[in-house]
Amino acid sequence: MDIPRKLGILIYTAVPAIVGGGIVYHFFGSFLQVIIFEILLALAAFGVIRN
Repeated sequence: MDIPRKLGILIYTAVPAIVGGGIVYHFFGSFLQVIIFEILLALAAFGVIRN
């Protein structure tokens, strides 16, 4: 996979990170769950990039 495609995937996952983080905070009311959500999203994004 070339560099522009990898960067595109990372940018594409930035939108769910921002919007999803707000939704998770709304439902749970704590930043701990938001951090866990962000870590899981980052692991998924880096897993897609590595393959």
